[in-house]
Amino acid sequence: MSQRKSGHVTLLDIARASGFSVSTVSIVLSSAPLSQNVAATTREHIRTIAQQLGYHPDAYARSLRRRSTQSIGVLGFDLSDPFCIPIMRGIQAGLRSAGYLPLMVDAQAQRKLFDSSLHMILERRADGVIVIASWVFEETNLLADVKKNNVPIVIVGRDLTARGIDSIMVDNEAGGELAARHLKELGHQRIAVIRGPREMCDSEPRWIGIQKIAGRDGLELDPRLVFQLPGLADPASGFEGGLRLARKMLAAGRSFTAVIAFDDLTALGVVRGLTEAGLRIPDDCSVMGFDDVLPAEVATPAMTTIRQPLREMGVEAAERVLQAIKRGTGKAEKPRLHKPSPELVIRKSTACPPIAAVEAPPRRKGRALTVLTQ
Repeated sequence: MSQRKSGHVTLLDIARASGFSVSTVSIVLSSAPLSQNVAATTREHIRTIAQQLGYHPDAYARSLRRRSTQSIGVLGFDLSDPFCIPIMRGIQAGLRSAGYLPLMVDAQAQRKLFDSSLHMILERRADGVIVIASWVFEETNLLADVKKNNVPIVIVGRDLTARGIDSIMVDNEAGGELAARHLKELGHQRIAVIRGPREMCDSEPRWIGIQKIAGRDGLELDPRLVFQLPGLADPASGFEGGLRLARKMLAAGRSFTAVIAFDDLTALGVVRGLTEAGLRIPDDCSVMGFDDVLPAEVATPAMTTIRQPLREMGVEAAERVLQAIKRGTGKAEKPRLHKPSPELVIRKSTACPPIAAVEAPPRRKGRALTVLTQ
């Protein structure tokens, strides 16, 4: 058998190598009903030649016949963010079982790249679109273009049901309540809070949940110990923001025994900042995050956090877009918000507040740091 020089193996290549017509080869390899009229020895011979040549069916040609690409565009706001990874894996698992190929695209937290990527997904006639969103992309009009083209779309991480888009977003208010209740049950009364950027829709409901517990159980939320992250340009900026705000906490001159951070990376930055000041986590101060991404689990100490079911949210997104494809155009249902419940994950970064007063060692310039007391 002669070696082909280049290019994909085609039905013509198999026909030439097997000695049968292209139509016979096509019937056999597509397992069409007519293949039962072809002799069993012929079918076996053609399939053997196809295997030897490394033939794979032409999905593009097949998509033209079926008017379906069997692909779903999956656009993540930043695939370097640990938040995106488990969601992506859930989406991939959900699509694989249905025989769909995820076309994964990384927008790298850049609005222009997000827009151009979404254009490319539409141009390639993806059967559906899943967006792992952030505040950066909320106002894009391209999402409306997706709807106009009757392409099913699901958003993970934002609630855009008001714009006619199926959405999946954790119950952030319940998560804020879980975080504050956990620290209250440990005995903490003075808690510092780092809120998310104003643009992020997750931040306000988490803060509302924290305030609910504070108002009901008498926790002290000193306004001078409530901080806000600036807009997050990349995943590392959350860590850097936590580090910077930890230093501000210590400089505020107000006592606190615990910190609730907006997310896990911010919490890890807080741990770094407090540790650099000579404080021990959780002996001198408890710290907890939100999301339960991998760095929280492997950090030292391992981070107590509020778990979002990220992989399950990805699976749900895949199932929703596949259901919409199955319904077909003209049969759209009212957009739904799937709001999974968060879960408290207790690890090593939280404990009961210190019994005796603990004072952080002075900085090099002699400036006193905050005293943490029960």
